[in-house]
Amino acid sequence: MNAMTEPTHFDRLSNQHLDALEEETIFILREVAAAFERPALLFSGGKDSLVMLKCAEKAFGVGRIPYPLLMIDTGHNFHEVTDFRDFRAKELGAELIVRSVEDSMARGTVRLAHPGESSNVHQSVTLLEAIDEFRFDALIGGARRDEEKARAKERIFSHRDSFGQWQPKAQRPELWTLFNTRLQPGEHFRVFPISNWTELDVWQYIEREKIALPSLYYTHKRDVVERKGLLVPVTELTPSKEGETIESRDVRFRTVGDITCTCPVESLAATAADIVIETLAADVSERGATRMDDKTSEASMEKRKKDGYF
Repeated sequence: MNAMTEPTHFDRLSNQHLDALEEETIFILREVAAAFERPALLFSGGKDSLVMLKCAEKAFGVGRIPYPLLMIDTGHNFHEVTDFRDFRAKELGAELIVRSVEDSMARGTVRLAHPGESSNVHQSVTLLEAIDEFRFDALIGGARRDEEKARAKERIFSHRDSFGQWQPKAQRPELWTLFNTRLQPGEHFRVFPISNWTELDVWQYIEREKIALPSLYYTHKRDVVERKGLLVPVTELTPSKEGETIESRDVRFRTVGDITCTCPVESLAATAADIVIETLAADVSERGATRMDDKTSEASMEKRKKDGYF
């Protein structure tokens, strides 16, 4: 190997850091399989859940992941993401369960205030219904502490009471990576194996492991309008308003949630390596820069989590 291809000191340190995060995530994924009877892995087809799925593949092997994948569909997801979700689940031979907010609306358990209201905030109702339907006792999610202040307060093994609610002032200690997984009937845990990862870690891992992603994560042309400091995609669900100028820009999505509340950022990044460089220079979190529904207070997000939100 010549000097041009030898790994640098920074590369070696970066790999050691990613190895440690991967090892922790695999340990947690295996701990869930050992400690719970009916766990499930929340899988949207987004980058964080794809990183978790890659770690699960390493932990258990293709076709051997010991819990199903669960998707709560708002009905307003990007088709590129849901198509990729289905492809990846089939590729790994994993069971995929999809439950829809629209089904909850048909049952009358979700009612929109008006036809144009985003159904994103109502996912918690459908999620709690799915937990009850399948009697899940642990749900593995891809939330990270660097995303948002309320998420930063949460334990890796986060207890939920029999109403599916999170009690932030009554969390169990997690000293020396010892997790208290005791449950009373009707209770469950939310488990976050990549809590300690950052957006940069995720992209460095995607680059290193060559993890395939939905195309929306990379640069592409899209019609957008500027609104309250965000680039809002122009779609049937999010049309332009009177007086707004529609522009075609080079953009990518840092996160790919519900169409009604997810915005892209201007970018020419065409590879994971390009995005690593962009992320190093970013001074706003991905949710802060791209989510219309996160333009709220920390207290509001904390309330949503108490009500059963991811």
